[in-house]
Amino acid sequence: MLEMGMTMSYEQLLMDQEFVKMTRRILQGIPVNKDTLALDVIKAVGPAGNYLAQKHTMKYMRSELSTTNLINRRMRENWEKHGSKTMDQVANEQAVEILENYKVKPLPDDVRKKIHDIVVEGEEEAEELAAFQRKKR
Repeated sequence: MLEMGMTMSYEQLLMDQEFVKMTRRILQGIPVNKDTLALDVIKAVGPAGNYLAQKHTMKYMRSELSTTNLINRRMRENWEKHGSKTMDQVANEQAVEILENYKVKPLPDDVRKKIHDIVVEGEEEAEELAAFQRKKR
């Protein structure tokens, strides 16, 4: 939302969702213990060795991976080859896709009734308040 909630941007909403997801991942932290440090693996593989081929890497890489729907993590040359889309351009494409294709799931009947009851109660209270204010005049 922008301008104190008077304006909103679907693209900004999607980007904010990404930022929140990334922040949550950062706040989880990285566990540091004997197993995660893997000093034995580092010693065995050595400098310039292939850590990607290690079972330890395969065991931990999925849990430490941070995924994103909007940020392109390709190398620059590859990113340029695929259109050089910026984060806001990708967010725009996703927003358009969602708006054109999203199917709203109907609310369960009990939830619809509860919402209806709240609205009716609010309307009754508003009418009582309006009547009270008319009497004061």
